[in-house]
Amino acid sequence: MAGGQERVLRRRIRSVESTKKITRAMELIAASRIARAQAAINAARPYVAKIREVVGHLAESPEAVNHPLFRDVSSTERVAIVFVTADRGLAGGYNANIIRTVERMVRDHRAAGREVQLVGLGRKGVNYFRFRRHPILYSVIGVSERPTYEDARKVVSEVIPPFEAGELDQIQLVYTRFISVGSQEVIARQLVPLVPEAAPGGEGAASASAGDKTVYEFEPEPEEILDRLIPSWLEAEVLTAMLEAAASEQAARQRAMKAATDNADELIKTLRRIMNRARQDAITTEIMEIVSGAEALRQNRGDDDQGPQHDTFAPIQESA
Repeated sequence: MAGGQERVLRRRIRSVESTKKITRAMELIAASRIARAQAAINAARPYVAKIREVVGHLAESPEAVNHPLFRDVSSTERVAIVFVTADRGLAGGYNANIIRTVERMVRDHRAAGREVQLVGLGRKGVNYFRFRRHPILYSVIGVSERPTYEDARKVVSEVIPPFEAGELDQIQLVYTRFISVGSQEVIARQLVPLVPEAAPGGEGAASASAGDKTVYEFEPEPEEILDRLIPSWLEAEVLTAMLEAAASEQAARQRAMKAATDNADELIKTLRRIMNRARQDAITTEIMEIVSGAEALRQNRGDDDQGPQHDTFAPIQESA
């Protein structure tokens, strides 16, 4: 009985140790990828910040009022939500946080009588909303860990034409912003229509006071510059969101795999303690059986002492 339990425990310990090796390897891989993702973010942020500033100055020009992306939408009826999740799991609550945020936004929009369409980046989020039969306008899968500018361009090319044609009234962006290895936060903000006061600010940019504004002369006209610059700016915004999400995904996966590795260590210690206790119980049981058997033999031998005794090793006496 005890021997069978010990074999079961040994198999389970080997299984947990194998899982621990996998989680440890995934933790190290995620840690190495975070550095690369941080480098990509640091390279993209200055460009996005500068292009935001230029768009902010262009947004204040009279020509910006006539641009489709600056139009005043009095009543919003159709909304598209662009969300960024991961293609793989094992990242703690990373995907669940994005999905919960998008679901809450969908409920709020539908409660206000708006039609909602989704644009999904990442297999986890896309499969989740497809399973629940949410309308998905466009999806991108397989690029969550290494997004490229071409991926961002495809997303923008799918959502901006319907907006300019009046088929969409608002486009929102939901992703996870990378603050540090130990801190990330879900960001939900309006992508278009562009609000002139908030266009350069976005997130993390300081708004200049009225006295500090610089006067620009545009060549060619601001309207033509907007036609060329706005798509590039939106692509840069989407790409930055994808890069932030990629770094956040690796950070979340590193934490999740470290927690799994630590839990595996604790489980192995517990199982070994149980196995050692079972082995000690088995040894104690065997000793007790041996002692009981010896005691039984001693008692039987004592009973035999009351009858005639024959010395087995006594010399044989020959008769005269």
